[in-house]
Amino acid sequence: MKIALGVEYDGSAFHGWQFQGDVRSVQESLQQALSRVADHAVTVHCAGRTDCGVHATGQVVHFETDAARSERSWVLGGNVNLPADISIGWAQEVPDSFHARFSALGRRYRYLILNRRYRSAQWRNRAVWIHQPLDESRMHRAAQTLLGNHDFSSYRAMGCQAKHPNRTIHSLDVERVGELISIEVHANAFLHHMVRNIAGVLIAIGKGEQEESWTREVLELRDRTLGGVTAPPQGLYLTKVDYPAEFAIPDPPQLGF
Repeated sequence: MKIALGVEYDGSAFHGWQFQGDVRSVQESLQQALSRVADHAVTVHCAGRTDCGVHATGQVVHFETDAARSERSWVLGGNVNLPADISIGWAQEVPDSFHARFSALGRRYRYLILNRRYRSAQWRNRAVWIHQPLDESRMHRAAQTLLGNHDFSSYRAMGCQAKHPNRTIHSLDVERVGELISIEVHANAFLHHMVRNIAGVLIAIGKGEQEESWTREVLELRDRTLGGVTAPPQGLYLTKVDYPAEFAIPDPPQLGF
């Protein structure tokens, strides 16, 4: 049978999602835990591979197994065998046609910025600290030019292996709650470092270092070398993955900021 899971993790101490053998990864930790529950080796596939230091509140994964376990057993047994910085929230059997990555219709990310004069002990690995004042309204207005389908070559990593640079952004919102600024982006898919590169451009605009039109200017250059600074990873969260209704994939918990 094929089982899907909802997973959250603090990416601070991981070298990203993908198994790399000699360093700690989310995939390896999940596979070890679920293999113990299944009593056989398990290979886990995810909806979105996150980089070193990146977090998830709404990651979705799947694996195949011959082991007969209840959904409750996958959750409780998995969590017993997982480290404290990974947690399984739900499990359910899915049809053979389901694939955590290839069945996804869209993904949602959040980028968190702590905007105050002094650094934080509590938020040091959970948000990027910017001590200069940021104008979140200016950032939001600038972000709107990226809505729709575009060639995002200027907003992807130099080593991005995607077959083409076109992606469709459905929504891109910037808002402040106290000292925290959140960049929320929903798209059909993302390129490598795309959200962090968008965040880097918006931060420069929020500081007043660039005009609001810079988001469009960078987009039209189609050249990553002219695209601004990549924002640090610790502010980035994978918050939700969209699937066709037929799979009945649960929504992740809404935890606010």
